[in-house]
Amino acid sequence: MKHYFKSIDYHRKNGFTLIEVMVVVVILGILAAMIVPNIMSRPEQARIVKAKQDILAIQSALDLYKLDNNTYPSTEQGLEALVRKPTIPPIPLHWKSDGYLQTLPEDPWGEQYQYRNNNETLRIFSYGPAGREGGSEI
Repeated sequence: MKHYFKSIDYHRKNGFTLIEVMVVVVILGILAAMIVPNIMSRPEQARIVKAKQDILAIQSALDLYKLDNNTYPSTEQGLEALVRKPTIPPIPLHWKSDGYLQTLPEDPWGEQYQYRNNNETLRIFSYGPAGREGGSEI
């Protein structure tokens, strides 16, 4: 009767050494230190892009308002004139019955967009992350 014995090799590697694991952890730490700051700045960039998109949409609604009424809303009437017919002069004669916007969007920082009409020269802007004049306006 023949017996087959398996040779047991106690010197065979079955896993990683502590040094190998530590090298991998250090490498991952270095990569994270370089990448995480770039990823963390993306939300602010996304908010700025959204604010710019909102401003373009508001500008388009203002242009439609002017096509119908031959003038932009006054600063006093504000952007609210795009949602509800103004009651402050100059009262628009051909205001679109369902408005030009469903609702006024808030900027990505939770504030209202600002509007100025200086002799048909418009300025639509957000105070940005600072939330006040003189900060980082968009």
